Amino acid sequence: MLYGQRVVIDSRPGAGGLIGNTLVSQAAADGYTLGMVGVTRLITALMREQPPYRPLADIVGVAHVASITNVLVVTPQIPVRGAAEFVRYARVRPGELNFASLGIGSASHLAGVVFSRALGVTAVHVPFRTITSTDVEMRLGLVHYAVLTLPAVLASLREERLRALAVMTPQRSVMLPEVPAIAEVGLPDAQFDTWSGIVAPRSTSRRIVEQLHGDIMLGLRKSALRRSFMRQGAESMVDNTPDGFMRMMQEEYLRYEALIRDGGIRPE
Repeated sequence: MLYGQRVVIDSRPGAGGLIGNTLVSQAAADGYTLGMVGVTRLITALMREQPPYRPLADIVGVAHVASITNVLVVTPQIPVRGAAEFVRYARVRPGELNFASLGIGSASHLAGVVFSRALGVTAVHVPFRTITSTDVEMRLGLVHYAVLTLPAVLASLREERLRALAVMTPQRSVMLPEVPAIAEVGLPDAQFDTWSGIVAPRSTSRRIVEQLHGDIMLGLRKSALRRSFMRQGAESMVDNTPDGFMRMMQEEYLRYEALIRDGGIRPE
């Protein structure tokens, strides 16, 4: 171990990450409590009138850890084999298709909205609480498509319970090299990445942030860890800075804020 000390992983699931994100925001700024966050930190706060934490003002960025590939998946019940074919199929059926997500205001919900807008069609949103429920309903053909993270759907793709048509990233994924990037089928505006990174409470000293960042980068550059990320559909981000990570989160916040506002998305 780099520090020669035990590291306690305190998983606090529930309420769309509200519990864990609040804990990190209120923790002592001594470098001993860090948070592994993703897009849900931003979205969960945006979906509430009075969230118990400030998504950006309460933290400082430490390290952008991973970029996670999103995939356009469809039910095998639809008679299409490729993304371009699906685009044609959907555009002649306005209002007839629906898409799944892992809940109202989730990243998969916003990704589905982005894709549907880029496609130029109106689709019905069908939220689910678990990926298992989503998988079952899509496999039966009751839900037509979804934009979900590759780690969430990889097993279903391997077992051919779902069909991957495109990755929502600028380039193809090494895990799905035969699946085109969404820009290749003429929908660059449908690109949608998710991410994860490490943050610290906002008053954490710059010295501590820089030390943590450097140590995390050492770990991310290890080939075994990079291969492990890749197998799960994620890419380790080895070239970033604390300030760059913070700017990225600020840009993401503005993007999601506009999506939620313009899409009239409200919590259940």
